[in-house]
Amino acid sequence: MKTKLFTVVGLLLSGMSFAQLQISASGGDAIGSAEIKLGEKVSTTTTENSYGSYGEGVNFQLRGTYFFNEHFGADLGFGYLHGADQTVSEVNLPNLELDAIARARAYGASLSMVYRFSNNIYGRFGALIKVGGKTEAVVNQKSVFSAAEATALNLPEGSYSDTHYVEDFHGKFPLGFVGALGYKFDVSSNISLFAEAEYYGISLKRKDSELVEFNTNIVLPDGTVAVEGYYTLDNLPAGYSKETTYVDELPNDNTDPSRKLAQKVPYSSFGINIGITYTFKTASKKQ
Repeated sequence: MKTKLFTVVGLLLSGMSFAQLQISASGGDAIGSAEIKLGEKVSTTTTENSYGSYGEGVNFQLRGTYFFNEHFGADLGFGYLHGADQTVSEVNLPNLELDAIARARAYGASLSMVYRFSNNIYGRFGALIKVGGKTEAVVNQKSVFSAAEATALNLPEGSYSDTHYVEDFHGKFPLGFVGALGYKFDVSSNISLFAEAEYYGISLKRKDSELVEFNTNIVLPDGTVAVEGYYTLDNLPAGYSKETTYVDELPNDNTDPSRKLAQKVPYSSFGINIGITYTFKTASKKQ
């Protein structure tokens, strides 16, 4: 029994003698992965699908890594994604021009296992979650009034409405996968530079959304604003709701704009990160 106890204590002390802590900061750029159809581009002659992933964009990360021995360690990371614009709807018709894009502004965290293949090459894999942020939709629409509408509003023919609004979407708590393979180069005993290829596999199911900006102006054919703020957040047109809840089921006769069917959208990506690591001195076992 004593022999087993001494063996366990010896292994623990051996691990403690190597215990190594690192902190890293990095930035990177990623392209979308597992892309789905996000919308359409419509013109007078064609309709084209628009595909994408909200994981595309620039990211910044801070990570702390604790190595138990020469090869194995645990990594805790926090990051921010400044997503690229994704086309949700683009319409170019004689009486309607619409430009709707959406982009991620998200904060995430990861917990991974790290394995060092050598002093320079390493890999890590683990779990990824989104802890905050939003998907921001920005919409601009120009809609020319019909002759009847212009007459009813006492406007000259060719007048139009000019609408701009911003809607923030929030999702339910997601769980995904992160994996990376990297190479580090030692600059000194404590500082090293690294480059890595990283994959994120994660999707987000929408929970709710909120209109944070909304404005419609009535504009004359020559570009003069006839009525400013015809519609605002406090006076929304029919079919719009300041807050929307997303659910899995709705009755066929639903007319409530504040309740819509939920969607699951991808945040998956594949990217390259470049960063710097500071390694604290290895703990030394007392003699």
